[in-house]
Amino acid sequence: MARPGPRRRPEHEPRPGHEPRPGHEPRPGPRPRRRPALSLRGRAAVAGALAMAAVLAGGGLWLHALLRANLLDTTTGRTELAARKVAAQVDGRSLPADGDLPAPENGVDLVLVRDSHGRTVAASGDAAGLPGPDALRPGPGNDARATVLPPARPGGERRVLVVVTAHGAPEADDPHLVYAMTVLGDVDDATRAIAVGLLAGAPPLIAFAAVLAWWVTGHALRPVTAIRTELAAVTASALDRRVPDPGGADEIAELARTVNATLDRLAAADARQRQFTADASHELRNPLAAVRSRLEVALADPDRESVAAALADTERLQRIAADLLLLARLDGPAAPPRHEPVDLALLAAEDLARRAAPRVRLRLDAPAPVPAAGDPERLERALANLVDNALRHARTEVVVRAYAAPTEGAGGGGAAAVLEVTDDGPGIAEADRERVFERFVRLDADRGRAGGGTGLGLSIAREIARSHGGDLTAARGPAGGARLTLHLQARPGPGPRS
Repeated sequence: MARPGPRRRPEHEPRPGHEPRPGHEPRPGPRPRRRPALSLRGRAAVAGALAMAAVLAGGGLWLHALLRANLLDTTTGRTELAARKVAAQVDGRSLPADGDLPAPENGVDLVLVRDSHGRTVAASGDAAGLPGPDALRPGPGNDARATVLPPARPGGERRVLVVVTAHGAPEADDPHLVYAMTVLGDVDDATRAIAVGLLAGAPPLIAFAAVLAWWVTGHALRPVTAIRTELAAVTASALDRRVPDPGGADEIAELARTVNATLDRLAAADARQRQFTADASHELRNPLAAVRSRLEVALADPDRESVAAALADTERLQRIAADLLLLARLDGPAAPPRHEPVDLALLAAEDLARRAAPRVRLRLDAPAPVPAAGDPERLERALANLVDNALRHARTEVVVRAYAAPTEGAGGGGAAAVLEVTDDGPGIAEADRERVFERFVRLDADRGRAGGGTGLGLSIAREIARSHGGDLTAARGPAGGARLTLHLQARPGPGPRS
């Protein structure tokens, strides 16, 4: 039987005698260092340099190839012209008798004539290094052929060779061939000079593009730096500061205006929050002081009246705390309210039925069901707040109406579910019809505290309406009192039965 080999210890298993002590965890290894990211100006400079390098590379290669092709075509044309001049002499049988041709013009280096057997008939110089006649003979249907020959020796220069057929030769069946050759040293020198110039000029141009991109980006981002600096100085105690507006209609100016608008909203929200905190503290301080004083009296001289008064003040504190909690939930990023089928007429009837022996007469005007969609508990709370507010100010009567009304819109055909609470009290002045929905706002000194209100009922009702996609407005009632109207989106009712 084979003996088992030694067990291989996993990497994470500690060695014997090296168990970690309790409370001590192995020290993590060094974290990889993150490369510092380039700034926006640095990225713009790199992009400008790469763009210039790409333009120079593409343009330089194109220019080099174009210049080389043009110079080669020009040289080939001059060489072919020299060959055709000699071919014309062959056709006119006016070649020199000694076979010495004059030196060609326009930089052509060599011209020679060979007969049909490949023998040199006339030449302007040494023809060493030329290939045989069969290798360069023009093809069928052509009387000329041009080619570029490699250097004859290592380190030499390339040559362009043009072969032209002389048709007027004595042997018409096998005509003479005229060769003209030009060394391409000037062409190579010119193209080499262009390449060297492009390579030498590329680094300064690339550097110039990078510096230009750096400067332009820095100049464009200067307002952003000012915005960032000023925005960093904005604190909770300095919400009145604003970032500088560079003017104009570009993206940075729009950014500055958006930041300033956001700071305006933040300052307004902070002011509302501070006012709300001060009002809430004031509203809670009075009942707490009253409860404390009544409890002290009850301790000194116990009686039912002091305890009942303390209980009433405690209930008022509970109502204020519940209203504050509901407002906090409505203000926060809570889930949207439930959308269940709700009959506003039935909701109003149930609310009025729960009110036993009201101070003034309550009347319901809801001849038909009014279907809507929403959270029944929150809508019931909104209606209760509206009725409570009307009861505190009505002289003889409060009317609750529920009806469906057509909505105004381009499409038409929509409907709104409406709850309307009207009283015959003193009403709300037109200047206060929006202010009355602010939190802890009372239009007179006795309103709210004498009647048990918290100053939050109308604010809560409007927030509930708006959380359902509707609204709550105040207007003058038909009897001169206040009319509070809650609008909701109507829910389509069931179709007629067959």
